[in-house]
Amino acid sequence: MASKLEQLKKMTVVVADTGDMEAIRAFAPTDCTTNPTLILKAAQMEAYAPIVVEAVQWGRGQSGSRDAVIAAICDRLAVNFGTELTKIVPGRVSTEVDADLSFDTARSVAKARAIIADYEGRGVGRERILIKLASTWEGIRAAEILQTDGIDCNLTLLFSLVQAAAAAEAGAFLISPFVGRILDWHMKAEGKTYTAADDPGVASVKRIFAYYKKHGYNTVVMGASFRNQGEIEALAGCDRLTIAPALLESLAKDDGTLTRALDATSAAQQGEARLATDEASFRFALNEDAMATEKLSEGIRLFAKDLRALRAMVAEKLG
Repeated sequence: MASKLEQLKKMTVVVADTGDMEAIRAFAPTDCTTNPTLILKAAQMEAYAPIVVEAVQWGRGQSGSRDAVIAAICDRLAVNFGTELTKIVPGRVSTEVDADLSFDTARSVAKARAIIADYEGRGVGRERILIKLASTWEGIRAAEILQTDGIDCNLTLLFSLVQAAAAAEAGAFLISPFVGRILDWHMKAEGKTYTAADDPGVASVKRIFAYYKKHGYNTVVMGASFRNQGEIEALAGCDRLTIAPALLESLAKDDGTLTRALDATSAAQQGEARLATDEASFRFALNEDAMATEKLSEGIRLFAKDLRALRAMVAEKLG
């Protein structure tokens, strides 16, 4: 019998949640996605030292303040990795806008356009790239602008239905609702454990999936941030799932039967009424959801922390 990974690929587009090219080659996903944490980890691996060296050497020839040059090197490093990843996967590669721009629409748009220009300068068309933005009000507005430019966006750090609804109304190409981080919050807040059947992160993605199918949105739902294989199996049939290498390996070694859990037609019958997504309604609904508010803020802080660590590593190599 085919492995559960192979069965899953027949129901769902499988995306590798890593910057490790060898892991991507091993599991042959359609797409791959990175973030500051994953780029930082990959940049510290000996196998990818030449990619880091090239970016630092390039930076030594740039003008401007030291901080500006370091930031530019980090951008180039992300595009260096992304360019190599496009040679491995047949689909899309996600590259993230700096987390410290999460509340600045104009600068997020400018950064995204610069990233796309760098890719296109290397012969990588924008149709191969997704720009990742935090699902803040400002990030969603940036995605709305970029989508009109033909730059497809991946709205990440998404924890609530109102974020998903606003992203779809903005015309975002894809959203990344986080499963495991929602589970983390509920386990800590409630002091209990969950199975895949009652996992609140799984339930959140199912709710969003049903909402999108009911209202006919084209925005892709890509479940992310998994803590265990059960969460993945409970979302088999979702548009896309982005999965870390350890869980890809677990699925690849499992030859049990995988049953489809999500179906667009039946989900559409369960979707909720359309939500208001104007700024005041969005901000109030997000504020009412303690989990989503806390996890969004925490996620931005963690990505910003890893971005600072990446910049510190680059600064040390720059000398």
